[in-house]
Amino acid sequence: MRFLSGHAPTHDLTYDDLFIVPNRSDVTSRFDVDISTSDGTGTTVPLVVANMTAVAGKRMAETVARRGGLVVLPQDLPLAAAAESITFVKSRHLVADTPVVLTGDNSVSDALALLPKRAHGAAVVVAERTPIGIVTEQACAGIDRFTRVRDVLDPTMVTLPVDTPGREVYDALGDLHLGLAVLVHPDGTLAGVLTRVGALRHGIYRPNVDTHGRLRIAAAVGINGDVAGRARALVDAGADLLVVDTAHGHQEKMLAALDAIAAADLGVPIAAGNVVSAEGTADLIKAGASIVKVGVGPGAMCTTRMMTGVGRPQFSAVAECAGAAKDHGAHVWADGGIRHPRDVALALAAGASNVMVGSWFAGTFESPGELQRDADGLYKVSFGMASKRAVAARSANDSAYDRERKALFEEGISSSRIRVDPERPSVEDLIDHICSGVRSAATYAGAHNLVELHDKVVLGVQSAAGFAEGRPLPGGW
Repeated sequence: MRFLSGHAPTHDLTYDDLFIVPNRSDVTSRFDVDISTSDGTGTTVPLVVANMTAVAGKRMAETVARRGGLVVLPQDLPLAAAAESITFVKSRHLVADTPVVLTGDNSVSDALALLPKRAHGAAVVVAERTPIGIVTEQACAGIDRFTRVRDVLDPTMVTLPVDTPGREVYDALGDLHLGLAVLVHPDGTLAGVLTRVGALRHGIYRPNVDTHGRLRIAAAVGINGDVAGRARALVDAGADLLVVDTAHGHQEKMLAALDAIAAADLGVPIAAGNVVSAEGTADLIKAGASIVKVGVGPGAMCTTRMMTGVGRPQFSAVAECAGAAKDHGAHVWADGGIRHPRDVALALAAGASNVMVGSWFAGTFESPGELQRDADGLYKVSFGMASKRAVAARSANDSAYDRERKALFEEGISSSRIRVDPERPSVEDLIDHICSGVRSAATYAGAHNLVELHDKVVLGVQSAAGFAEGRPLPGGW
């Protein structure tokens, strides 16, 4: 990484402060760019979904891992629930998506409650695990809510063996309006579904899988209580990576927690954070982390900088911490401040091996929150993990006095409406959007992979007007 001016600026930089200068390039296509990472996470796209309760659930985890990323389950999740989510993700098919399943005896009301949980708006109706039809929101429109699903299902569906190549699924669907194939096991029982665009994605993305060929998933632990015991339980349940997480990662309790988990020798990578300095990065690595999370205050739900003045502009934090991690044979994740695909490209250019995304993914069909509607359209509710709402969840077992005392101190937004983008309502749509930008950035920089992107990128510093100039104007001048 070098700057166009020949020297690094003397002040810290955000992603908005920077632009990438085109280099002479021999990369002829964005598909020639390898965006897989080498930090031990197995990710084939450089995206990690943050351990936020309103974002990271089992549905999100299977979908993102199928496209090559990784989801971190929140630390607030009870162990039994975390183990259930891990088992669920590990059992998912690498190609077929998990459908909403109904029986003929379900009501239209049941169907309407479940159909919004899928971007394609369809559910598979089964009889003794064998598909007999598909029901959609359109088929339920204007129908009495107590009507049985068997009376509104569409028995005409494209049914294919689960191992059908993606190109053949795509061709078989043709121009059908629904564009959904029902995939079945050799005995005819339901295996999953695959949309026409899903068949295209199958030829582009590689799933993030463990040594047994199962989808990967990570889980977070805090720094209080029996952290080593919880970490061991999560690994025993199948977690592929542990994230030791607290807002202020450069503190003694974090170092002690890391030391305890590292001493347990659980056989999985350990990420820890958050920090924003080379010193903090080095201390976490020495305590046992192989990945350090970088970022204090840039998140959309975070009020830390306004409340405390603490934090650091994210690009400079990532660049400094990535350099320190490289000196110790470790890696960093850029955590927070991601609002556009360009931000992901710049974080990778700064030296991050993966980029964590939180609130941007909250407004998708795959996030755990219930889909809601107001006059402006569809939305889901998100909240910060240091907010009063999150603190209340973490302190549910405390005494009333302790709960009320903790509630007096918060650093985060407790309720925010995250709009569902009608053009990109699924997390897969956003992954396409982000990866397209990252791949194109690499071609402009003359990079065949993410290591070359960091080594070859030339960066310029711009004014606020320069950033504004780069924004599209769909309505014209």
